[in-house]
Amino acid sequence: MRGRALKLSGPRRLVGDLMRFSIRVPRVTVQRQMNLGPLLKARMAQQSRPSWTVLFLKGYALLSLETPELRQAYVKLPRPQLYEYPGSVASVAHERELDGERAVLLSLIKNPERRPIAELAALIEAARTRPVMEVKEFRRALKIARLPAPIRWLLMWLGLNLGRPRGRHFGTFQLSVYSGLGAESLNPLTPLTTIFNYGPIDDQGTVTVRIHYDHRVMDGANVARALERFERILNGEIAAEVSGQTETVAVAGAVPGAA
Repeated sequence: MRGRALKLSGPRRLVGDLMRFSIRVPRVTVQRQMNLGPLLKARMAQQSRPSWTVLFLKGYALLSLETPELRQAYVKLPRPQLYEYPGSVASVAHERELDGERAVLLSLIKNPERRPIAELAALIEAARTRPVMEVKEFRRALKIARLPAPIRWLLMWLGLNLGRPRGRHFGTFQLSVYSGLGAESLNPLTPLTTIFNYGPIDDQGTVTVRIHYDHRVMDGANVARALERFERILNGEIAAEVSGQTETVAVAGAVPGAA
């Protein structure tokens, strides 16, 4: 059967490059069934309800603040070692339309643990709605996508294996979810130390949450304990902020410009 050849677009080249480095990471998954009833109740009581994406993002940032392994990365330069960041940089996946094609592009949020939920919501909404070329991370990624493949691969390899640039350009953790579409990813890939996601949330607040982690950086028992603590943060600090009991969650020891 004769078909037709389609040229790879910039976004498809970006995804291909990301997968090229992601498949080399020895990734393992740990999941936990959570009951987020208190957070669900706090959210339902609000006239303007923050998205679950924002609530999970802020909760994971607070979890990372007290769990150093979630702020570490395995890098190869100048020698194989772990590099630890003083704060987090969240990498959030967005589906945007570009030249008639649905494209997955990543935006970055520095120090999400220090930002109020409302500010995080505004940043995510801007990345979802502003013209693609007005978002700095999108514009930079699409510019790199136009370069020859060997140059793109060299830039990505250097960026992922030099500690400070890695955090600044790629982030320290990634969030990618499809729960709004009634689906969940069982094996998402990323070159970062962790990527977390969650499935659909039922009317009782029950949800499955997964952390997919680089086994070179941490072990499964630590991740299991982190998931337990994650649930308590969501039902505690995050629910309290949503309820307006705290305007912001105070974060001691965080340093601006962590990347």
